Amino acid sequence: MDEQGEVKRRINERKFGSWEELPISGRRYSYKVEGRQGWTARYVKEVNQMEETLRFYQEIYDDNGSLVEIHEKYPDDKGHKKIIEDKT
Repeated sequence: MDEQGEVKRRINERKFGSWEELPISGRRYSYKVEGRQGWTARYVKEVNQMEETLRFYQEIYDDNGSLVEIHEKYPDDKGHKKIIEDKT
């Protein structure tokens, strides 16, 4: 990784605080935001080995901790996608 990639990595580590290494030589950064109504938003940024953003999205969890919505923002803003739970 070049110097610019190292700078981006340090910024991402500081901003997100949590990350995991991906098997495809990249990282997945994330952080959570607690809502006032008991819901939680998790922001996720996936990068390649050069710390270039591949994907950025938001996950919304209800007050029971169940994933209810995903909003993919990058590379294309696909809007909110509701998650339908299979109740069989």
